Parts: sequence; C-alpha cells; structure tokens
Amino acid sequence: MNGRADFQEPNAEVRRPIPHIGADYIPTEEERRVFAECNDESFWFRSVPLAATSMLITQGLISKGILSSHPKYGSIPKLIFACIMGYFAGKLSYVKTCQEKFKNLENSPLGEALRSGQARRSSPHGHYSQKSKYDSNVNDPSSFVTSPAVDNVEKELIPHYEPIPFSASMNESTPTGITDHIAQGRNFS
Repeated sequence: MNGRADFQEPNAEVRRPIPHIGADYIPTEEERRVFAECNDESFWFRSVPLAATSMLITQGLISKGILSSHPKYGSIPKLIFACIMGYFAGKLSYVKTCQEKFKNLENSPLGEALRSGQARRSSPHGHYSQKSKYDSNVNDPSSFVTSPAVDNVEKELIPHYEPIPFSASMNESTPTGITDHIAQGRNFS
C-alpha cells in the first residue's frame, strides 16, 4: 500500500453506474433498429407459425369432434382464440432472443441496463444487493429460541385442535347443502 486513497489495482474492473431506464427513456438509433428487427422477426418467425399451427390443430380437433363448434358461428370463435394465443405465445417466446440482441449492443444504455440486471441476478448474494432489515437468518438456530414465558402464553391463547381424520374431511362425497335447484321465476304472461 502506498498511502494513496485512490489507488486501484491495474486489472480491477471499473464499475460504471447503471443507467436508469424509465418511461421517459428515448432509445438510440441503434436500439430503434433492434426494436424494429425484433418486432419483425418475432412476428414472421414465431407468431405467424404458432398462430397458424394452433389454428390448424384447433380446426382438426373440431373436425374430429373433440372440440365442439358454436351453434351459430361454427368454428370461427375457437379459431380466432387459437390465433390470438399463438400470436402472443410467439411474441413471448422471442423475448429472450431480443434481450440478447440488446445485450450485444456496444454503446447502448438499454443494453447496459440488461447486462447489469443479468450480473445482479447471477452474482453471489450481497454483491449487488442489500440485505433487508426484515430478513431472518434461518440457518442460525438462535433466531428461533424463545423464552419459556412466551411458550406458556402461546399454549394458553392458541387452542389445540385435534387432526381431522381423512375420511371426515371435505371431499367430493361430503354433503354440502348446495344443490342444482334453479329458482322458479314468476310467469308474467
């Protein structure tokens, strides 16, 4: 040690501040290009194939009689639902790929935020995070030790219940008093 307060090892990694990416963030030109690329690729390579496949499977299930068609509208509502679910499944399935594209951008605040978020999740506990004052040390047996007075109060205030045998618990064969009775309305004719 040479007594200088600002001394750093030559190979020490210098941490840059994590950029704040909020609702008011304006993406760079390169980030806009990657956004458009991600949107286009997720649509053509994930959403369209998954939507078409889900619609074909749904139509096949309706044709075989496994799914029923609507009496008035036929198979259209189920096909539309399958298409929408396939579209969103395709978009969601491309999120990780798109994040990797942003992480690979050199001078991107958004890429830097994603990289630092990845470092935060993969770093050892306490490296980037702070310990909450409410966290308990579960491995420390002394944190569970209570005084005998507290134990006595708990025994007096909390009633002791006997376990219910399995056959007496609520199950499908237990009568509940709920019926399928439909209330009869007045006939106003």
